[in-house]
Amino acid sequence: MARTPAAPKTPVKTPSKTTSKPAAKPARAAKAAAAATTERPMPVNPPSAPSKELHVFPNPAPERDYVIQFQIPEFTCHCPLTGQPDFAHFVIDMVADKLCVELKSLKMYMWSFRNEGAFHEKVTNDILSKIVATTNPRYARITARWYVRGGIYTNVIAEHRKRGWKGDAVVPAPHLPHATGL
Repeated sequence: MARTPAAPKTPVKTPSKTTSKPAAKPARAAKAAAAATTERPMPVNPPSAPSKELHVFPNPAPERDYVIQFQIPEFTCHCPLTGQPDFAHFVIDMVADKLCVELKSLKMYMWSFRNEGAFHEKVTNDILSKIVATTNPRYARITARWYVRGGIYTNVIAEHRKRGWKGDAVVPAPHLPHATGL
């Protein structure tokens, strides 16, 4: 279809301010509509999309043992049997070796479980396995406090110790207060 050239814009004379205001509103609406159709393209990996990738960076102090603790209070997945949502508060404690977990990727990784069905025990151990495979830490522990389901609270604690690591024999567990209807 051939395009016809647009007619040149000519100034419109308005006798008073009251008649020019209604003309301005359609112009703003047309500008907003044009802006809505010319949105910038989405990046290949949007910054707020779930992802199964974990990114790392070099440990800034590999010469010492120190604990990095991540708290994820809004973890969500759903029950593989009923499809009902499950909610948990995850605490990840780790003593890094050469690599540390980058926070944004951890957030997107944890978010990636939102639409997946998983038993509490499996998802907790899967997350620990992914962190260990990605960072090869000296030590890692995940404490998952699952909110009440059918009158029962579930806490799942999974640990990994690198072979030969000479850290404390017992790394103290985080204090978990008595659940009272979170």
